[in-house]
Amino acid sequence: MHPALYERLDRKRFSSVDLILSCGDLPPEYLTYLASRLTAPLYYVRGNHDIRYDSKRPDGCLDLDAKVAQHKGINILGLEGSRWYNGGPYQYSEADMRKRIRRLRSTIRRRGGIDIVITHAPPRYIHDAEDRCHRGFKSFRWLIDEYSPAYFIHGHIHAHFSNPSERVTIVDRTKVINSYGYYLFDVEDKSAAE
Repeated sequence: MHPALYERLDRKRFSSVDLILSCGDLPPEYLTYLASRLTAPLYYVRGNHDIRYDSKRPDGCLDLDAKVAQHKGINILGLEGSRWYNGGPYQYSEADMRKRIRRLRSTIRRRGGIDIVITHAPPRYIHDAEDRCHRGFKSFRWLIDEYSPAYFIHGHIHAHFSNPSERVTIVDRTKVINSYGYYLFDVEDKSAAE
Protein backbone atom coordinates (compact mmCIF):
# COMPACT_ATOMS: atom_id res chain seq x y z
CA MET A 1 0.00 0.00 0.00
CA HIS A 2 1.50 3.26 -1.11
CA PRO A 3 0.92 6.26 1.22
CA ALA A 4 0.15 8.56 -1.73
CA LEU A 5 -2.71 6.24 -2.64
CA TYR A 6 -4.00 5.59 0.87
CA GLU A 7 -2.99 7.68 3.88
CA ARG A 8 -2.38 10.86 1.87
CA LEU A 9 -4.65 10.29 -1.13
CA ASP A 10 -5.08 13.53 -3.07
CA ARG A 11 -8.02 12.81 -5.37
CA LYS A 12 -7.23 15.86 -7.51
CA ARG A 13 -3.76 14.53 -8.25
CA PHE A 14 -5.25 11.26 -9.51
CA SER A 15 -8.42 12.72 -11.07
CA SER A 16 -7.39 11.73 -14.60
CA VAL A 17 -7.04 8.04 -13.65
CA ASP A 18 -9.76 6.14 -15.49
CA LEU A 19 -8.52 2.57 -14.92
CA ILE A 20 -6.61 0.88 -12.09
CA LEU A 21 -4.60 -2.30 -12.61
CA SER A 22 -3.40 -4.26 -9.59
CA CYS A 23 -0.62 -6.84 -9.87
CA GLY A 24 -1.20 -8.63 -6.57
CA ASP A 25 -0.06 -8.88 -2.95
CA LEU A 26 -2.34 -6.09 -1.81
CA PRO A 27 -5.09 -6.35 0.83
CA PRO A 28 -8.59 -6.67 -0.66
CA GLU A 29 -9.74 -3.71 1.47
CA TYR A 30 -7.09 -1.52 -0.17
CA LEU A 31 -8.34 -2.38 -3.66
CA THR A 32 -11.93 -1.68 -2.57
CA TYR A 33 -10.76 1.68 -1.19
CA LEU A 34 -8.93 2.61 -4.41
CA ALA A 35 -11.82 1.66 -6.67
CA SER A 36 -14.29 3.66 -4.59
CA ARG A 37 -12.12 6.73 -3.93
CA LEU A 38 -10.77 7.07 -7.47
CA THR A 39 -14.10 6.02 -9.00
CA ALA A 40 -12.36 4.04 -11.74
CA PRO A 41 -12.74 0.40 -12.74
CA LEU A 42 -10.13 -1.79 -11.05
CA TYR A 43 -8.87 -5.04 -12.57
CA TYR A 44 -6.61 -7.25 -10.49
CA VAL A 45 -4.65 -10.48 -10.45
CA ARG A 46 -3.74 -12.24 -7.24
CA GLY A 47 -0.21 -12.58 -5.95
CA ASN A 48 1.28 -15.45 -4.00
CA HIS A 49 0.28 -13.78 -0.69
CA ASP A 50 -3.36 -13.05 -1.56
CA ILE A 51 -4.96 -15.96 0.28
CA ARG A 52 -7.57 -13.68 1.89
CA TYR A 53 -9.19 -13.05 -1.51
CA ASP A 54 -10.91 -16.45 -1.30
CA SER A 55 -13.01 -15.31 1.65
CA LYS A 56 -13.01 -11.53 1.06
CA ARG A 57 -12.99 -10.36 -2.54
CA PRO A 58 -12.32 -6.68 -3.23
CA ASP A 59 -15.69 -4.95 -3.67
CA GLY A 60 -16.32 -3.37 -7.03
CA CYS A 61 -13.16 -4.89 -8.54
CA LEU A 62 -12.78 -7.44 -11.33
CA ASP A 63 -10.56 -10.53 -11.12
CA LEU A 64 -8.77 -10.65 -14.46
CA ASP A 65 -6.94 -13.97 -13.98
CA ALA A 66 -6.90 -16.01 -17.21
CA LYS A 67 -9.27 -13.56 -18.87
CA VAL A 68 -9.14 -10.84 -21.50
CA ALA A 69 -11.16 -7.72 -20.66
CA GLN A 70 -11.68 -4.64 -22.76
CA HIS A 71 -11.58 -1.06 -21.54
CA LYS A 72 -12.03 1.76 -24.04
CA GLY A 73 -11.12 -0.60 -26.88
CA ILE A 74 -7.94 -1.76 -25.13
CA ASN A 75 -7.56 -5.53 -24.61
CA ILE A 76 -6.13 -6.42 -21.21
CA LEU A 77 -5.00 -9.93 -20.25
CA GLY A 78 -4.36 -10.99 -16.65
CA LEU A 79 -2.39 -13.89 -15.13
CA GLU A 80 -2.11 -14.38 -11.38
CA GLY A 81 0.57 -15.93 -9.21
CA SER A 82 4.24 -16.60 -8.87
CA ARG A 83 6.57 -19.49 -9.63
CA TRP A 84 5.97 -22.57 -7.49
CA TYR A 85 8.22 -22.56 -4.44
CA ASN A 86 6.41 -24.10 -1.45
CA GLY A 87 3.07 -25.43 -2.66
CA GLY A 88 0.99 -22.48 -1.51
CA PRO A 89 -1.91 -20.99 -3.45
CA TYR A 90 -1.38 -18.97 -6.62
CA GLN A 91 1.91 -20.70 -7.39
CA TYR A 92 2.56 -22.29 -10.78
CA SER A 93 5.26 -24.32 -12.42
CA GLU A 94 6.55 -23.12 -15.76
CA ALA A 95 4.60 -25.94 -17.47
CA ASP A 96 1.39 -24.95 -15.63
CA MET A 97 1.71 -21.31 -16.73
CA ARG A 98 2.45 -22.36 -20.31
CA LYS A 99 -0.78 -24.43 -20.33
CA ARG A 100 -2.77 -21.50 -18.92
CA ILE A 101 -1.47 -19.23 -21.67
CA ARG A 102 -2.10 -21.86 -24.35
CA ARG A 103 -5.78 -22.05 -23.29
CA LEU A 104 -6.09 -18.28 -23.83
CA ARG A 105 -4.72 -18.21 -27.38
CA SER A 106 -8.11 -18.53 -29.14
CA THR A 107 -9.58 -15.77 -26.93
CA ILE A 108 -6.63 -13.51 -27.73
CA ARG A 109 -7.02 -14.23 -31.44
CA ARG A 110 -10.80 -13.53 -31.36
CA ARG A 111 -10.18 -10.24 -29.56
CA GLY A 112 -7.61 -9.16 -32.12
CA GLY A 113 -4.57 -9.41 -29.83
CA ILE A 114 -3.69 -7.89 -26.50
CA ASP A 115 -2.57 -4.39 -25.65
CA ILE A 116 -1.76 -4.77 -21.95
CA VAL A 117 -0.78 -7.81 -19.90
CA ILE A 118 -0.93 -7.66 -16.11
CA THR A 119 0.72 -10.39 -14.05
CA HIS A 120 2.03 -10.86 -10.57
CA ALA A 121 5.38 -12.43 -11.51
CA PRO A 122 7.72 -10.83 -14.04
CA PRO A 123 8.96 -12.39 -17.28
CA ARG A 124 12.10 -14.51 -16.87
CA TYR A 125 15.32 -12.44 -16.90
CA ILE A 126 13.44 -9.12 -16.81
CA HIS A 127 13.23 -7.59 -13.33
CA ASP A 128 13.23 -11.07 -11.72
CA ALA A 129 15.59 -12.71 -9.23
CA GLU A 130 17.29 -16.08 -8.98
CA ASP A 131 15.58 -17.49 -5.88
CA ARG A 132 12.78 -19.98 -6.63
CA CYS A 133 9.99 -17.68 -5.51
CA HIS A 134 11.05 -14.62 -7.51
CA ARG A 135 12.08 -16.17 -10.81
CA GLY A 136 9.98 -14.97 -13.69
CA PHE A 137 8.17 -17.13 -16.22
CA LYS A 138 9.78 -17.96 -19.57
CA SER A 139 6.27 -18.33 -20.97
CA PHE A 140 5.74 -14.61 -20.32
CA ARG A 141 8.67 -13.89 -22.63
CA TRP A 142 6.93 -16.04 -25.27
CA LEU A 143 3.73 -14.01 -24.70
CA ILE A 144 5.65 -10.79 -25.34
CA ASP A 145 7.37 -12.19 -28.45
CA GLU A 146 4.15 -13.66 -29.88
CA TYR A 147 1.67 -10.83 -29.23
CA SER A 148 3.79 -7.66 -28.73
CA PRO A 149 1.52 -6.00 -26.16
CA ALA A 150 2.27 -2.31 -25.69
CA TYR A 151 2.63 -2.89 -21.94
CA PHE A 152 3.50 -5.87 -19.74
CA ILE A 153 2.96 -4.83 -16.14
CA HIS A 154 4.01 -7.00 -13.21
CA GLY A 155 4.37 -6.84 -9.43
CA HIS A 156 6.06 -9.31 -7.06
CA ILE A 157 9.55 -7.75 -7.18
CA HIS A 158 9.72 -5.09 -4.47
CA ALA A 159 12.18 -2.49 -5.63
CA HIS A 160 12.50 1.22 -4.98
CA PHE A 161 13.23 3.48 -7.91
CA SER A 162 14.94 6.86 -7.78
CA ASN A 163 13.92 7.49 -11.39
CA PRO A 164 10.69 6.21 -13.00
CA SER A 165 12.66 4.96 -16.01
CA GLU A 166 14.48 2.43 -13.79
CA ARG A 167 11.31 0.37 -13.51
CA VAL A 168 10.79 0.11 -17.30
CA THR A 169 12.54 -2.30 -19.66
CA ILE A 170 11.73 -2.24 -23.36
CA VAL A 171 11.56 -5.58 -25.18
CA ASP A 172 11.02 -4.94 -28.89
CA ARG A 173 7.76 -2.92 -28.87
CA THR A 174 6.70 -3.85 -25.31
CA LYS A 175 7.33 -1.78 -22.21
CA VAL A 176 7.82 -4.16 -19.27
CA ILE A 177 6.97 -2.25 -16.10
CA ASN A 178 7.51 -3.16 -12.44
CA SER A 179 4.43 -1.70 -10.77
CA TYR A 180 5.75 -1.79 -7.20
CA GLY A 181 4.38 1.23 -5.36
CA TYR A 182 2.45 2.64 -8.29
CA TYR A 183 3.06 3.72 -11.85
CA LEU A 184 0.97 6.11 -13.96
CA PHE A 185 0.89 5.87 -17.74
CA ASP A 186 -1.29 6.93 -20.67
CA VAL A 187 -2.78 4.56 -23.21
CA GLU A 188 -4.59 5.70 -26.31
CA ASP A 189 -8.37 5.23 -26.18
CA LYS A 190 -8.90 2.78 -29.03
CA SER A 191 -12.68 2.93 -28.83
CA ALA A 192 -12.62 6.54 -30.11
CA ALA A 193 -10.84 5.36 -33.29
CA GLU A 194 -13.55 2.77 -34.09
